[in-house]
Amino acid sequence: PIHSRDLKLEGSLAVILKDAIKPNLVQSLENNPVIIHGGPFANIAHGCNSVIATKLGLKLADYVVTEAGFGADLGAEKFLDIKCRSAKLSPNAIVIVATIKALKYNAGVSKEDITINNIDAVREGIINLEAHISNMLKYTNNVIVTLNKYNTDSDEEIDLVREFVTKKGLLFEVNNSYLEGGDGSVELAKKVVELCYKDSDFNLLYKDNLSIKEKIEVVVKEIYHASGAIFSDGVIDKINERRWARKLDYTEKERKVKE
Repeated sequence: PIHSRDLKLEGSLAVILKDAIKPNLVQSLENNPVIIHGGPFANIAHGCNSVIATKLGLKLADYVVTEAGFGADLGAEKFLDIKCRSAKLSPNAIVIVATIKALKYNAGVSKEDITINNIDAVREGIINLEAHISNMLKYTNNVIVTLNKYNTDSDEEIDLVREFVTKKGLLFEVNNSYLEGGDGSVELAKKVVELCYKDSDFNLLYKDNLSIKEKIEVVVKEIYHASGAIFSDGVIDKINERRWARKLDYTEKERKVKE
């Protein structure tokens, strides 16, 4: 590895980056504070903001809503199992955001036709939402489902989703902020606050003391509902490299402590 110190750049970089560690405070169209800080989005990224930003929000507000990436399998799993674990955060509630369009798309409806009323497609595609609900309930019982409403959604389609969610014993609310702004989210906000006051039984999916392979296998089985994971030689090499790097890092730290 080549480090910035090898190129004698660490001083210049420090000057440039000294303010980058501070979260970026912006505001919504309705003047609500929003902190944007370190939100990488990619298949290999955790897809959520920084620990610093979340902890700052918790110091300044009674309620903090964190976007945990897209997908309650990819984004939320990493947010909960990686970020919350490392930062010792314990969310009071999980909000699953769904749309009628996405449910139809998961049923095989083309993008050109997902705005057409299709109750059968919603009924078929809702199994995708069911999987996300099942996944999130493994972390906590404090789960609420909200439906981002578009003007192409029919009352019949919305009622089907509402009935499906409430039959599972979960809170449900339509979020109409796309058309109405904050006024369209008031009822959802009230229910989220209500849920936050319930006792939280939050727990992580796997234990810290598991090996890298064991942790991957837990995620593969519990979140992606596969029977197991197959590790190629290249993956095994990467895992072994990671183990070696961590061991080397700890050895260096121990040496400095002894000195």
